Amino acid sequence: MIELLADLDLFQGVDDETLAAFAARGVEGTLEVGDPVTVQGKPVERFVVIAEGTIEWSRSINGVDTVLSERHGPTYSGASNLLTGDPAVATGRASTPAHVITWDADSFLAFLHDTPLAMRTAVRLIAPIAQAAESIVRQQEKLAALGTLSAGLAHELNNPAAAARRTASELAEAMETLQDTAHQFVSSGLERGQVARLVELQQAARKGAARAASGDAMDAADREDALAARLDELGADGWRLAEPLARAGVDDAWLEQVAEAAGSARVAALEWVAASLTATGLVAELHESTARISELVSAIKDYTHMDRAAVAEVDLHEGLDSTLTILGHRLKKGSVTVERHYDRSLPRVTAHGSELNQVWTNLIVNSLDAIDGNGTITITTRRSTTGGVVVDIADDGPGIPPEQQSRVYEPFFTTKGVGEGSGLGLDIVRRIVAGHRGDITLRSQPGATVFTVTLPAPAAV
Repeated sequence: MIELLADLDLFQGVDDETLAAFAARGVEGTLEVGDPVTVQGKPVERFVVIAEGTIEWSRSINGVDTVLSERHGPTYSGASNLLTGDPAVATGRASTPAHVITWDADSFLAFLHDTPLAMRTAVRLIAPIAQAAESIVRQQEKLAALGTLSAGLAHELNNPAAAARRTASELAEAMETLQDTAHQFVSSGLERGQVARLVELQQAARKGAARAASGDAMDAADREDALAARLDELGADGWRLAEPLARAGVDDAWLEQVAEAAGSARVAALEWVAASLTATGLVAELHESTARISELVSAIKDYTHMDRAAVAEVDLHEGLDSTLTILGHRLKKGSVTVERHYDRSLPRVTAHGSELNQVWTNLIVNSLDAIDGNGTITITTRRSTTGGVVVDIADDGPGIPPEQQSRVYEPFFTTKGVGEGSGLGLDIVRRIVAGHRGDITLRSQPGATVFTVTLPAPAAV
């Protein structure tokens, strides 16, 4: 065992007598596949040397277990956590049968205390180990966040896209009906005056439909049954034509006028008017669906700052609004209210626009998690006392306990349950804000949590 320890960087330079005394306190054992070495979020209680075998390290990020790395023996685990007292940032499990030697925390810490060389080595190794772990988890966090945003955007885009496909199909059917009825008019021998009168009646129905579309059509359904029965009497398919005609507010007098003007072609005339009303409504629906798609695409471009310089003059309000659009799938869950109090007179700021949008995303998502689908998020922009710009993102959730507030920006620290957050969101926010020479502060009590981001005046950037 002394030879095994001597080959590990932590013990290099330690004399054989000291290694022998430390080795004597170790307990040999085996791990079967799946047995844990450490568990994410749990205290580390032992120092473990993996003599043979492979340990797979994973971390639960937003509820998804993500493999970070594999380490093959000979290697060790637990040194930095035992020194700092921090819980494990990842879960280590044997992916192959493993031969291990373990020491309890007191034995390991006593060894470091009595062996200054090993203590200096352990302290020196903590930083690169922590930085490597943080780098891996940070990358996984970005991928997880990107996946969440992509899923939400796919959902948001799918609704108007599906509506547009359905509308286009129905519009094609309406256009086919219009063509068929036009042929029927020709074959029925309608006179020019009759056609002109039918056009007048059709225009009257379209105007009625336009008035109803602006908010006067709620009682149309009450007339559909009666209208369907009257249409059946005229030889038309009442169940099919009643809905668009009722929405247009036509009455028996209008039906009689159509029947009088069209004569034997009255059914074709009614089909023609109903199809034209349907087509007009479908065009409006198609416009609405494609406008929503265009809005989302525009929000994506604004959010990512595509086709723009990395550093540019950006409007904070555009970034905040595009972020809210991107997060629309989350905002629609439960009973969430977003209040915006914008000072539109604020100057643009020189910044990495996509990075600032990542700040707004992380802060708004934290607020959404805090209110858990039921509450209010308030976004306020204002001037700072030094001439800079300030963005307040507040929620009326339960608040952050006072003893945790000083730690919220620490890497891997999270107030959420294990697997519900990486503990890097606010660390990323802090880094980005600091990179823009800004500042972020927190005020929190039950019912009122406010993150305040202050950015310098444009001339000072």
